Amino acid sequence: MGGLEQLSQHSSSSVTKDQDGVKKNLSSDRVIINLDHGDPMMFEEYWKRNGDKCTITISGSQSLSYFSDPKNLCWFLEPEFGEEIKRLHNVVGNAITEDRYIVVGTGSTQLFQAALYALSSPGASSEPINVVSAVPYFSCYPAITDFLKSGLHKWAGDAWTYDKEEPYIEVVTSPNNPDGNVREPVVKRNGGMVIHDLAYYWPQYTPITSAADHDLMLFTVSKCTGHAGARIGWALVKDKDVAAKMKDFITISTIGVSKDSQLRAAKILRAVSESCQNTGLGNVKNIFSYGRSRMNERWERLRAVIKQNGLFSLPEYSNQFCNFLGECAEISPAFAWLESKGKIEDTESFLKGHNIITRSGKAFGVSNKYVRISMLDREETFNLLLERLSTL
Repeated sequence: MGGLEQLSQHSSSSVTKDQDGVKKNLSSDRVIINLDHGDPMMFEEYWKRNGDKCTITISGSQSLSYFSDPKNLCWFLEPEFGEEIKRLHNVVGNAITEDRYIVVGTGSTQLFQAALYALSSPGASSEPINVVSAVPYFSCYPAITDFLKSGLHKWAGDAWTYDKEEPYIEVVTSPNNPDGNVREPVVKRNGGMVIHDLAYYWPQYTPITSAADHDLMLFTVSKCTGHAGARIGWALVKDKDVAAKMKDFITISTIGVSKDSQLRAAKILRAVSESCQNTGLGNVKNIFSYGRSRMNERWERLRAVIKQNGLFSLPEYSNQFCNFLGECAEISPAFAWLESKGKIEDTESFLKGHNIITRSGKAFGVSNKYVRISMLDREETFNLLLERLSTL
């Protein structure tokens, strides 16, 4: 899920003034590198070059009504956005859209909440349904699940160790956040329901080996195109009743989703699809090829630095054939899942001591020897990270 992250302010200014007011540069080791969250600013350069194709003008008379399509089950889904979602999935080949209901949400975080509501209400049992995910799981799942202290669902921890003979909801994130691995359900027991969080199932992060065909799949614009600030995600849902309950949750909580954001997102997705199909856009490189090139280059540089300093290790990923690219490709996750070697027991604290802010493995249900580091920040920030790591 590219949604709820513990956003904090960067303290990355490397310029200060002396007593006479003269600017001077600080040593780079004084700069705080904040890579705790997955803010996708790596894509900023791409959209600066190609963003004119996504320009949209919204007049004062547009978007007045609550309703986008009263005849649609998801009445606040803009038809234009719905069509561009289907088109993009068909172009990329990463998800089946036929015979699915599309539910739009304010990012995949709201859709996750809506899915929990839909799958757990009304339940046959008076007890909250258990929600599990295999470690290392996305750090925000426990907080989102239990935030409202709902009587409908509760966080029950690691799917690997779940042994209760009770109904449950398993969340499968694939590729996984934080470690980038491709995943399948773990529990596989009668009475279980599954939410597939596919926020990172796009060609810049992982080979597209098949079109995902699950009952409930979550996607988000933020990790697809980098437009996290648009706050738009969507669910592809097989079951009409589940889709209707998800729609009800969003209706009650926010009375739908911003039309303006949907119209902008539709224009962005259209530009992405057209760049992949090379229809009228000249030699514009599609964002997936751009993103994969950048991610591959970053991972290659990071691995070289990690190998050189000898303090940490990174997961190894195998190559697979990518149907979208038409060639073998390796997994290049949005996050580096770093494990310390030797005597470093708390990697987050160790790196914080060197002004590198990360997220501890404890937040993901595992040892403090692990940390998650975002690979999606701006180039200057990533370069500073490598410089810092190379001197440890």
